[in-house]
Amino acid sequence: MFLELGIGVAAAAITGAAGFAIAKKLDAANYEIYTTQAKARAKAIEHEAELVLKNVNINVQEAELAAKRRFEEESLKLKKEYVIKLTDVEKREISLKEDFKKLSSDKEEIEEFKKKTEELNQEAAKLKQDYQAKLKEAIRVLEHSAGLTECEAKEIILKKVEEQSRAEIAHVVRKYEEEAKQDAKRRANYILAQATTRFAGDFAAERLINVVNIKDDDLKGRIIGKEGRNIKTLEMLLGVDIIIDDTPNAIILSSFNLYRRAVATKVIQLLIEDGRIQPARIEDIHEKVKEEFEQSLIEEGENIVMDLGLTKIHPEIIKLIGKLKFRASYGQNALGHSLEVANLAGIIAAELGGNEQLAKRAGLLHDIGKALTQEFSGSHVDLGADVCKRYKEHAVVINAIYAHHGHEEAASIEAAAVCAADTLSAARPGARREVLESFLKRVQDIEDIAKSKEGIKQAYAINAGREIRVIANAKLVNDDEAVLLAKEISKEIEAKVQYPGEIKVNVIRETRAVDYAR
Repeated sequence: MFLELGIGVAAAAITGAAGFAIAKKLDAANYEIYTTQAKARAKAIEHEAELVLKNVNINVQEAELAAKRRFEEESLKLKKEYVIKLTDVEKREISLKEDFKKLSSDKEEIEEFKKKTEELNQEAAKLKQDYQAKLKEAIRVLEHSAGLTECEAKEIILKKVEEQSRAEIAHVVRKYEEEAKQDAKRRANYILAQATTRFAGDFAAERLINVVNIKDDDLKGRIIGKEGRNIKTLEMLLGVDIIIDDTPNAIILSSFNLYRRAVATKVIQLLIEDGRIQPARIEDIHEKVKEEFEQSLIEEGENIVMDLGLTKIHPEIIKLIGKLKFRASYGQNALGHSLEVANLAGIIAAELGGNEQLAKRAGLLHDIGKALTQEFSGSHVDLGADVCKRYKEHAVVINAIYAHHGHEEAASIEAAAVCAADTLSAARPGARREVLESFLKRVQDIEDIAKSKEGIKQAYAINAGREIRVIANAKLVNDDEAVLLAKEISKEIEAKVQYPGEIKVNVIRETRAVDYAR
């Protein structure tokens, strides 16, 4: 067994040695093949490199030849330009020499002209002195013969010239004014008719008192409370005067502030319904009603803005719009007035080719400052303009706020439409109420202004102060001067009198001949 094992091992060893020898020979043969292939590739690469180098040398030679050719061409071109410019310079040099000679000649002529001018100036000065002396002598002769000084004569002449000019100006003004009236009257009447017939706002004059109806007069004692505690608390919180008198089944609330009066009315109505009338309960209900009213202001403003089709109005301005419901001017509700102006302005602007929505916006906000006048000092114009500037309102809106009271000129069709609509709304019969004393004073002031003019015999304010009839002396005022006189009176009324709407100034000149048959 060991013998067989040994034979097997020997056979395996011989086989391995033979395999190793064969593998070694194969590797040697492969190495020679690889070496031969590598040399062949190296020769091919070397040949290709020689060809590339040869091509590069050819390209370099061609590029050098092209560059040399371009250089020669550019050199030739520059030489030609040089020759042309040199010729031009020589020509200009010759021309400048000729101009210099001409300037030298002109200089001599100018010097000669200057001498002659100085001589003429000296002669003119001498003539002027002679003229002044002769003029003074003539004035002395005229003063001696006429018995007037120079200043007196000058004043008389200027006065006569002024009278003649005034008559001529009055004639021209009257002529063009009549032409303008004829052209504008038809268009203006059409626009106003369209505006006023297409919109007629509801109007209810605000009063200074509210009446709360009660079922039983015994409630008056409970509202007064023990030792007047309840009524004192109510008046202190509500800021109104509570009048409890002999009027049956009624309690009267009095205040100039419409908002406070409305809140007070609601508070007392709720107290009466609740039945528990005491200071603590009064305070609770007052706070609740105030919150409800604040919310209602916002809702009111939003509804109005939506009805008018306006967009992008700041929430604070919307709240102020709702607050206008509780403001009044001469008895006219500020919100109702603003709505009238917004609708009228939109119609007028549309008829004139302007922006209808922008005119409505400006009309709605033109009196927005009235919502702030009871909390802040200053005019409603300045307050309204400030709040609109703060919340980035359109420039036309701000201009309309200033223009509707004459603080600025209307700079657009929309602003002018707001001014016209404001006048229409304020001047509508029944729209506003004024205190009798202020009305009488205004009428008297208008008459006094008219009577202060020269040539006026009498003046009468008629039509509730909307027209003043001026009787002129026919011997002192002619037809053309009557036109100027009407303008002067109207301008002075505009400057000195505050009034809503407009005042018609009617100057009448007539000559009467009177006789009697006996």
